[in-house]
Amino acid sequence: MQLRIAGTVNDSVVDGDGYRFTIFTQGCPHHCPGCQNPATWDPAGGREVEAMDLLPDILQNPLLAGVTFSGGEPFAQPAPLAELARAVHQRPLTVWCYTGYTLEALWEMHDPDVDALLAEIDVLVDGPFIEAQRDLTLRFRGSRNQRVIDLAATREGDHICLKYED
Repeated sequence: MQLRIAGTVNDSVVDGDGYRFTIFTQGCPHHCPGCQNPATWDPAGGREVEAMDLLPDILQNPLLAGVTFSGGEPFAQPAPLAELARAVHQRPLTVWCYTGYTLEALWEMHDPDVDALLAEIDVLVDGPFIEAQRDLTLRFRGSRNQRVIDLAATREGDHICLKYED
């Protein structure tokens, strides 16, 4: 499946726990003021790749803890990311995802591709970046409204479980 990306980072330490291979998707409907990646907004920008062609690059680094989908907006392209996440989970790697949507809004979409991607995500950082709530002391998020959600624990329980509440 084709995936439009802005680029990748092979060894990020700011996009989740441990060393992460971060994929910056291209295209974002949110256009948050103060966004750190406004070049990713244009859905026609970046370049197209075969999603599974990223897997060898991911597997090259034996120090990786996992893969992070960032943006742009990953949920604008959920099907190829779900396919890649399934392959990543066949290794001892985790999948984190940043989204400008809230988890509740994603659930309310009732979109099979969105649901398939959510099923493969271990940790979701949700909510739009709000410049007035910007806080550089927060772990793995940019503004206080955003949540770092342990989706694995959330799926097991009957409520949203946060990974970090700082």
